Amino acid sequence: MNDLSFLKPTSRQIDFDHFDNRLLLYVLQYEPSFLTCVSCGGCTATCSAGNLTNFNVRKIGLSLRRGEIDILAEEIQKCMFCGKCTLVCPRDINIRNVVLLIKKRIVILKKQ
Repeated sequence: MNDLSFLKPTSRQIDFDHFDNRLLLYVLQYEPSFLTCVSCGGCTATCSAGNLTNFNVRKIGLSLRRGEIDILAEEIQKCMFCGKCTLVCPRDINIRNVVLLIKKRIVILKKQ
């Protein structure tokens, strides 16, 4: 009677047979500074959208690196493009531009 199947963790492995890196390559082409991101969390801590919703800028970066286009398509809509993330980034990454690039390109990728 005790169904504890909800406690079963989902796999966090990247399946390179089904890995879609098109979006990551596109972002790196126009914003190569994203390669230096160390996921410090400064962007997430200052995010205005993150204070109002469950938006997490660091999750955007992780999903981009994992090729999780469906998750990105949903999360990216929550960004308010205020630019606070870019101002506090210790690596001088234009995170607002990264989010904008994802938003522009994801429309094309979802149609394919």
